[in-house]
Amino acid sequence: MAPHSTRLRNALSAALVALACLLAPCGALAAWAAFGLADTGRYVDTVAPLAADPDIRDAVADAVGDEVVRELDTETAGAPLGPFVRDAIRSFTRTEAFRTAWEAGNRAVHDAVLHALRDDATTPGPVTVDLAPVTARVRAQLAADHMPFAHRIPVEHTEVAVVPAGEVAGLRKGYHVLDAAAFWLPLATVVLAVTGIAVAACRRRALTATGLGTALGGALLALAIAVGRRLTLADLPDRVHRPAAAAVYDALTATLRTASWLLLALGLTVALVSWLTGRLGPRREPPVPAPVPSRPSARART
Repeated sequence: MAPHSTRLRNALSAALVALACLLAPCGALAAWAAFGLADTGRYVDTVAPLAADPDIRDAVADAVGDEVVRELDTETAGAPLGPFVRDAIRSFTRTEAFRTAWEAGNRAVHDAVLHALRDDATTPGPVTVDLAPVTARVRAQLAADHMPFAHRIPVEHTEVAVVPAGEVAGLRKGYHVLDAAAFWLPLATVVLAVTGIAVAACRRRALTATGLGTALGGALLALAIAVGRRLTLADLPDRVHRPAAAAVYDALTATLRTASWLLLALGLTVALVSWLTGRLGPRREPPVPAPVPSRPSARART
């Protein structure tokens, strides 16, 4: 094979393999967002265990307690009911009713957000959720525990905005991009990697490079998840509820972290097996050139 042709094939192979390795973590991220976060059943199954997390319970008790105390103070002329209300709500967060309310609330919010992102026929507006059923569960539990003024807790069908109207259009476009990328990016990654290995002059070396690049992509994805966690918690204004936010972040990204470690392990395994095959495989001895027959001398011809 001509040296010029070999260089062209190796250059093309390197470009295709490098592009495939760059797309691998992006494809894993898009698939996680489209098939994990964007599926209501999987989302609820992921966040359901968080109802037993102490940090989550404390954050919910503080948020609900502050709202209930504000309503009661307005109606009872500032009666000192805050400590009793918060204690009652903290006790409620340890009951089965709270776990049911937690799942119902998360399902309602997720369904509302997905409906807004997928429905292109409607004009983008704020995503709202009616949390009256959740409030009704809380009031019924407090009344059963003989909490004073529990019957005065208002249970009105008030629409609570969870996504502002100005952000819906951008989120809708981003959702459609992710939905398409979740299918095309993994497919493009496989096609580019296979093509890059096929056109290489030395396929074993290209396979080793593909494995190492895939492992590097998985490591970078794991690093991005850790950096994202740090930045997300740093942007929160309330330091008290950061442990709760960390628990939610860890639960939602658990599948993505697993995918990053799988990419790392798969890439290293492929690279190691390819390298060992080249080192330990049978080596071909260079062909021995055939002896050139000697021409008879002029004296012998005579």
